This record gives sequence, C-alpha cells and structure tokens, in this order.
Amino acid sequence: MSINSSRRRFFAGVTTAVVGATIARSALAALPEPVIQTSVATAPPLQPNSGRPYNPVVTLNGWTLPWRMNNGVKEFHLVAEPVEREMAPGFTAQLWGYNGQSPGPTIEVVEGDRVRIFVSNKLPEHTSIHWHGQRLPNGMDGVSGLTQPAIKPGKTFVYEFVARRPGTFMYHPHADEMVQMAMGMHGMWITHPKNPHPLIDEVDRDFCFLLNAFDVEPGSRTPKVMTMSDFNIWSWNSRIFPAIDSLNVRLNDKVRIRVGNLTMTNHPIHLHGHEFMVTGTDGGPTPKSARWHEVTTDIGVGQMRQLEFIADEEGDWAIHCHKSHHTMNAMGHDVPTMIGVDHRDLIGKIQQVAPDYMLMGERGMADMGAMEMPIPDNTAPMMTGHGQYGPLEMGGMFSVLKVRKDQRPGDYRDPGWFRHPAGTVAYEYTGALKAPQRQKPQPATPGGTTVKAKKPGAQHKQH
Repeated sequence: MSINSSRRRFFAGVTTAVVGATIARSALAALPEPVIQTSVATAPPLQPNSGRPYNPVVTLNGWTLPWRMNNGVKEFHLVAEPVEREMAPGFTAQLWGYNGQSPGPTIEVVEGDRVRIFVSNKLPEHTSIHWHGQRLPNGMDGVSGLTQPAIKPGKTFVYEFVARRPGTFMYHPHADEMVQMAMGMHGMWITHPKNPHPLIDEVDRDFCFLLNAFDVEPGSRTPKVMTMSDFNIWSWNSRIFPAIDSLNVRLNDKVRIRVGNLTMTNHPIHLHGHEFMVTGTDGGPTPKSARWHEVTTDIGVGQMRQLEFIADEEGDWAIHCHKSHHTMNAMGHDVPTMIGVDHRDLIGKIQQVAPDYMLMGERGMADMGAMEMPIPDNTAPMMTGHGQYGPLEMGGMFSVLKVRKDQRPGDYRDPGWFRHPAGTVAYEYTGALKAPQRQKPQPATPGGTTVKAKKPGAQHKQH
C-alpha cells in the first residue's frame, strides 16, 4: 500500500496504529499550524473555544497548547526541537523540548475526545512520544522499535486515540530516553471529566507543573546527559526559585495542584499553613476511603500526585520539596563542611597570594546566600530568593502559595507580599531570661568503646 493511500484511509476515518509512513511534503499545509511559545511567564488559563467545555488548568511557568477541530477530532501539533530555556535571570540552558519550551506545553482534552497529535521532529536524532498513563491502542503507545518505527529527523508522525479516562498524565520520549529526557523533553496531559464525576470535585484554581532535574556545570549551558545521581539543578517546569512564579489564589478557594515527577529521584512535596488530600494519581482518582489529610506527600519517579485543599488561611505560604538539597542549586558536591573551624588568621595569609579567596561555610551556608558571592557567567544562583524580611536562602524546588481575601475570582496576578495584621509576626524578645533547662550529660560507661565510622571512599575518620 502506498504512503498516500495509507494517509487517505487514515484521514477518511479508518483508525490505524501510528502512521508508519511520514506525511508527504505536499500535505504539510493540512497540518495544524504549530504554536511556538518562548515566554517563561505563567500563561493565563486557555478557555476552550471549541469542543466540549471544561475548567482549564494553569501551568506554572508554562502554557496550554491550542488545537483545532477537524470533523469532530481535536488536532494538536507538537514540534520536538532544541530550545533555549531561561531557568533564572542570568542562567539560560540549551535544552530539548517541544514548541519552543521545556517542558513542552500542557495538552488539555475532555474524556471521550478523539485526539489527533501531529509530531514533527526537528531534533538531530530520531524520537517518539509515549503518552504516560493513557489507555490507548498498543500501536499508539509511542515506544520506538516496539510499537512503532522511530520518528526520524525532519519527519512527522501522527498519533490518534480516544481520551478514555479523566486524570493527569504526562508525555515524554521513548527513544534514546536517557538523553532526551535528561535534555528536558517532557510535558503534561490533562483529561477533564466529561460529566460530573463522584471522585473529581469542581475547583476554583487548578495548577499543574512537572518536577525536573539537570546537571549543568557552572558556566556551561548544556546538561550532562550521563548523570545518574549527582544533579545540581532542581527545578519546577525548568525554572528555579526565585524565578518560579507564585501560586496566587483567593481566600477560601478550593485549590487543586497536579505535580508530575520525571526526575531520577523521589520528591516529598510539603505545603505550609494548610492540610491537603491526595485526590488522584496517574492511575486515576483516589477512592475517598483511601484519602486522609497530609501536609507532605512523596512523589516517586514516573508518578503524579493531585493535591486538593481549601485555601482558608491568608498569607504567603511556602510550598517546596522537603529534601533540603533540592532547594539549593549550583552547589559543588565536594565542598567540605567547615562549620566551627576558625580560619581568621589563615584567610589573610591565603588572600595575600589569592586575593579572591573566600571561606565557604565557616558558620553555615546562609552567609554564602546572603552575600551573593560572584559566580561564573550563566550559572544558576545558589539560594538568592528574597522575601519582605530578607534572604529566603532557597534556590530550587520552592515557591509560595499566596492566599488573599481581595484576590478576584480568576485573577492569577501576583498580589505582592502579605501585609500581616498587627501583632501576628514573630519578633525579637529583649526582656530578662531565666537559664534554660538542659539535659544533663550522661557519665561515660566504664570500659566503653568509641565507635569509629568510615564512609566508603572517605579519606578521614569521623569520631
């Protein structure tokens, strides 16, 4: 069968697997126009102008991909290509992504929609797209070599299937996956319920973002794709705090936050000031009998968690990964701990021959974040976020939930810092203090031993 006859049969409504042949150049005019986005700002929700209605999501520092309706089919056009992503002011990475961004745009559909996605490959190597978590025909699953031929550079493939179940999903390559995902190729997919669903509530604000990690050496622009564990850039939607937008909501809004993890490790996501319930995973809505209130939920590799809560406490509330190293960036892994070591005499001598020498971590890492020490060009700032009271000493997987009673419905603009009512901010106490109670030291056990531990590969012993 010829390429053109296969294509005619496909567009006549005969459902096949991925179109194994590429789209002919003469037929490119039939493709939906690819929409390219380069802004790093959080785009407002894309209200549906065709197809079934739904309440759209807001992608943190991202956007939703527009579509066109073609004889009842919702058509999208994804372009896999090298992109330049500003991860923070002064730090830009050369990544791979879709439609001008990494992560790619969020795709929003409604349960029961027939969806057709054109995927054009502008990468220097072959690719594919796996629709992570979707129920679909096997030939549309996107595993190159197993369920389809790989999409070669310069070629366009077509995926078509019905969005069979509501929920939050992801998409990413299943071709040279280690390289392509390490370079930033992934995106989110939201399938909204067609009808009122007993396990899916209506919400006032619906946010989503992906967790991602990179290894970008200070002063460079391209991730190291062979890294397995020593990542130094921890980000949400390829942005790092303080460049991650805040989540701005109205007091007493019902809020949903959908978080997907395509990094190489788990992330315990912690929300301050509120309790939430995990109401869904990439397996679907969570049964109500399995829900309980939490303030932290761990999101494993390749998983999604859907959090819901009532924003009933005004203020600026932190939301972050609770792995403390994931709220820092551009930090060397071999920097020794120097806390408690007095280097005052030594520093002066060293600076006579190396004027730029700087002591690192004598009193802790906070000094380094506060003084904003010089760093190489195009390097992620380590922890330079500031609040209204000074340095936040955060610089990675961290943002702020801003709850305001005067935030208008549907208004996602940043309201600025919270104005605390009088008497509600922690303050310095200057009065007299009694001696604090302390645990008395225990006497040494006669004949006891001192435990000496040595880490594998360590050059010294810890006592």
